[in-house]
Amino acid sequence: MTNYNVLVVDDEREIRDAIEIYLKNEMITVFKANDGLEALDILSDEDIHLIILDIMMPRMDGITATFKIRQEKNIPIIMLSAKSEDTDKILGLNVGADDYVTKPFHPLELVARVKSQLRRYTNLGNYRVTDDEVQVRGLTLNKNTKTVTVDGNDVRLTATEYKILELLMDNKGRVFSIEEIYERVWKEPYLNAENTVAVHVRRIREKIEINPKDPKYLKVVWGIGYKIEK
Repeated sequence: MTNYNVLVVDDEREIRDAIEIYLKNEMITVFKANDGLEALDILSDEDIHLIILDIMMPRMDGITATFKIRQEKNIPIIMLSAKSEDTDKILGLNVGADDYVTKPFHPLELVARVKSQLRRYTNLGNYRVTDDEVQVRGLTLNKNTKTVTVDGNDVRLTATEYKILELLMDNKGRVFSIEEIYERVWKEPYLNAENTVAVHVRRIREKIEINPKDPKYLKVVWGIGYKIEK
C-alpha cells in the first residue's frame, strides 16, 4: 500500500483537525500548517503528495501560496474557500489548483476528491515504462519520462494538465466535448464543470503555444469542445 503525505493548510484549527481525522482513516499521513508561509516551510522539508489549501489566510493566502508552489512543484492542490463565486474558483484554477471545494463541505466528499487526485498523480508518476512518444510537429509528449516539450524546450505541466494533453494527443484530430474531457480526466460525473476544464485548457495553451490567442496545436471547436490539430 502506498503511503501518502497530505499537507492541510487552513487558519482554522478545527477544520485542520477534522480533515486530519478523516484522512488518517484512509491511512494517509497528515501535515498541518496555519498559513501559506508555514506550508512552504513544510514543503521544503517533507515529501508531500497533495495539498489541501484554504484561500483566505493570514500572512500568505492560498492564491499566493499556490503561485509560489507551482514554480517548483506539480503535486495536486485542492483549494478550499468559504466563498462560492465562480470568480474565486477561476482565480484558484488559473494559478494552478487542480480542484476546488467550497465550505461548508462534507468530509467524505473531500476525502473522495483527495483519493481521486492521488490516484491520478500516482498513475502519472508510475506510468508504464515504454518508448511511447506522441508528436505533433514541434509538440512532443513522452509517456516514458512523462515530459512535454515544444520545439525541444521543456514545458512544466501539472498532473491534470498532462492528462488532458495526453488524452487529446493520443486522439489527434478528434474533438472532445468539455463533458467528456472532464469525465475521462477527473474520473467522476460532469456537473457544471465547464469553467474547470476551460481554465485548464487555457493554462495548457499558455505553456505550449507561442500565441495562445491563435493556437497552433490545441484548437477549440466552437460549441463542441477541444482537439489537438493533426
